[in-house]
Amino acid sequence: MADKNAKPSIQVIERMMHLLDVLSQHSTPATLKQLATATQLHPSTAHRILGVMVDNRLVDRIEPGMYRLGIRLVELGSLVKSRISVRQEALPFMHELHRELGETVNLSVRRDDEMVYIERASEGNTMMRVVQIIGAHAPLHITAVGKIFLAAESAQQVAGYVSRSGLTRYTDNTLTDAKALARELEQIRVQRYAFDNEEAERGVCCVGAGIHNDEGQLVAGLSVSAPTERFKKTWAETVRQSAERISRAIGHSPR
Repeated sequence: MADKNAKPSIQVIERMMHLLDVLSQHSTPATLKQLATATQLHPSTAHRILGVMVDNRLVDRIEPGMYRLGIRLVELGSLVKSRISVRQEALPFMHELHRELGETVNLSVRRDDEMVYIERASEGNTMMRVVQIIGAHAPLHITAVGKIFLAAESAQQVAGYVSRSGLTRYTDNTLTDAKALARELEQIRVQRYAFDNEEAERGVCCVGAGIHNDEGQLVAGLSVSAPTERFKKTWAETVRQSAERISRAIGHSPR
């Protein structure tokens, strides 16, 4: 037997969410008249729903007829944010990307002047030393995701990294010239993905893209590594899109 109260209850929730959406668009407190007009609710209906939301601290009543978003939303938002794990959210997308491309997918984060690999999806038979063990690390300038992090920095910050690292050579393809690195970083800023062209390890190539949090900060990187003979630069857009999907999963809203 259908619940006769279900439809009215859902309607009230929809109206409540609509009111919250409208309030979120106001940088200053909104009047009851503004809210009723924007939501196309009768003022008495809007007033009644807002009253319940005020009682539950979802909305603050500044003065009679003036409303703004409530502190409870801040508390709930902080709780949600604290429970979000980039690794946990990224794993389903990493496995999907691995099934699509059939190559090793890596998740890494920056620690000082290095990238640290915190998760990967692979068949377990890879011979690539760079990502052989979760917890392995590598300098920023020799990895695709490391370059993504450098590209997000100012020229002064990049110069600081160059000075500290000395752009140590790992293979014949490692970028050891500051001007050449700067040119590549400029291209990365435009295309939003980066390559490692056998710069960390001979015979291995990689493409990576950045993962951003709800504040727009670059917090991690997604990359795909493969032996050079199997590597395809056309994977770049797929990797970038997967990284963007992970970003959205942890709260990022691209402009």
